[in-house]
Amino acid sequence: MRILVVNVNTTESMTEGIARVARQAASAGTEIIGLTPEFGAESCEGNVESHLAALGVMDAVLKYPGEFDAVIQAGYGEHGREGLQELLDVPVIDITEAGAALAMFLGRRYSVVTTLDRTVPLIEDRLLLAGLDSHCVSVRASGMAVLELEENPQGAIEAITDQAAEAVERDRAEVIVLGCGGMAELGETITRRASVPVVDGVAAAVRLAESLVGLGLSTSKVRTYAPAREKKLSGWPLGQSVPTESSAAGPTPSAAGSAAAGSA
Repeated sequence: MRILVVNVNTTESMTEGIARVARQAASAGTEIIGLTPEFGAESCEGNVESHLAALGVMDAVLKYPGEFDAVIQAGYGEHGREGLQELLDVPVIDITEAGAALAMFLGRRYSVVTTLDRTVPLIEDRLLLAGLDSHCVSVRASGMAVLELEENPQGAIEAITDQAAEAVERDRAEVIVLGCGGMAELGETITRRASVPVVDGVAAAVRLAESLVGLGLSTSKVRTYAPAREKKLSGWPLGQSVPTESSAAGPTPSAAGSAAAGSA
């Protein structure tokens, strides 16, 4: 089984860290391929950067030359998962939803600890859109910028664990979800310090993707994520043509992203 884990920003070192955590979580026989978009922001901390990331991630997946069985979008609260689901015939997992979904198996109420306060509304909106908000008691900002997670990991650990403790004590959270792909490599230390279960969305997404592939399940192609209608797309910026209704029977699930057929 081969899973593409796509960073939403263009920082290669963060892609490498995310891929390391994904490999640690993966089962024997699962190959993890980390991808970095060719364009976009070095860190995603707002709406403009998030929308750019959606295009960058789709471009990176469509340009990948090999076969794959699932795709993980490794950005917390970012846009784009729906586009990938429409483009591909393989399971697509977003770490935002993966982390929240697993948290709900571990406790009645969970809290997300993220980076800057400006990202909180984006995460709240993504959880609401996914129907995962009802058990979320808070989305707390650590005050650490995304790139600071690498530059000052000790400071990040302190800030995140402080907010996790506040979420448990004040918000009555029973589970903590790490609200940034860049926090993945800090997860083990934070887990040791926390008084409740801590869920990392990257690891959660890997296990969910493996389960879907193992069960032979993928995204429904009826209505919402049906292939795009065939039409002219002016100035299409992505690496290959966008799959359309006429090409829906084209690529097999294991090669859906390596040979996107159809006309643009």
